Amino acid sequence: MVSSLGEIVRDDPTNNIPDTIFAKLGMQLHRRNQHPLGILKNAIYDYFDTNYPEKFDKFDDLCPIVSVRQNFDEVLVPADHVSRSYNDTYYVDSQTVLRCHTSAHQAELLKNGYTHFLVTGDVYRRDSIDSTHYPVFHQMEGVRVFAPNDWEGSGTDATSHAAGDLKKCLEGLARHLFGGVEMRWVDTYFPFTNPSFELEIYFQDQWMEVLGCGVTEQEILKRSGRTDNVAWAFGLGLERLAMVLFDIPDIRLFWSTDERFTSQFSSGRLGLKFKPFSKYPPCYKDMSFWISDSFTENNLCEVVRGIAGDLAEEVKLIDNFTNKKGMTSHCYRIAYRSMERSLTDEEINNLQWKVREQVENKLKVVLR
Repeated sequence: MVSSLGEIVRDDPTNNIPDTIFAKLGMQLHRRNQHPLGILKNAIYDYFDTNYPEKFDKFDDLCPIVSVRQNFDEVLVPADHVSRSYNDTYYVDSQTVLRCHTSAHQAELLKNGYTHFLVTGDVYRRDSIDSTHYPVFHQMEGVRVFAPNDWEGSGTDATSHAAGDLKKCLEGLARHLFGGVEMRWVDTYFPFTNPSFELEIYFQDQWMEVLGCGVTEQEILKRSGRTDNVAWAFGLGLERLAMVLFDIPDIRLFWSTDERFTSQFSSGRLGLKFKPFSKYPPCYKDMSFWISDSFTENNLCEVVRGIAGDLAEEVKLIDNFTNKKGMTSHCYRIAYRSMERSLTDEEINNLQWKVREQVENKLKVVLR
């Protein structure tokens, strides 16, 4: 098991972590108190400290390199689940991954005796390229365990007691962050909770999902030696909430070191509205090719990111057709835009030429 960032074996044949992602390991934006993600994390801490004094243990520096067992098996993700594929997850080697969610630490913390905890960290998923998706983002996980004497006098069964407490806790958190908003609960499915819910709030004239949660599957508790307990768990994406609370229009901005971005935020000030600096124009380049059976859009986005980095604003399928021979063609439009400066024609043409070359070589497609 890899236990530190310095131990990653980069040349393992199953390693699919590109340099652009490797460079993000250890940056921990959520631990910077002047950063929107750190400000939001601390605001959530304040809520739990006020409403549950000295109850919740907090972890925000657990290593993002975890075993396949921790990331998938221990939270009951089925063996055939799509999230286990190399198309969706970054593998260090065949048995080790960059965590896809902070839930990867849940079983270990339960086994170590923790009953109330919050885990915050950077998580990694191979994903599409647009203003709200990025292959590195930040999550917070919360878990609360109940003993039989917590619910036995309540007149409800254990599951109902945990679900009721969970909803009360998270409705309070939503009010703490967003004020007196209208909210609703939606039934959903997660492998690790049952029943499972999503909390939505009515914000800026639309319903917005805030977090997913539920009553922890008994199998998870049983494996950690807690056969007599019930628990609840929730998970939320810090970027999604911070984009709304601070009016941040593009997820790439969280990684910006430009002072025009970083100087706008200060510790403890939740919801300061971001003031956009110059909006530089995007440049669009189209690329058409015949796809192979192994082609996936995530692999295309990985190639584009590997060359253009954060200059790639969006990769969008704009046309596809299948000819009489059964060959399928896709046309993608790539938007290049810097958040900080104007790009030159020469620079963009050079990027696009490299993208075309790499797409053809790595993805086994035929350019048109």
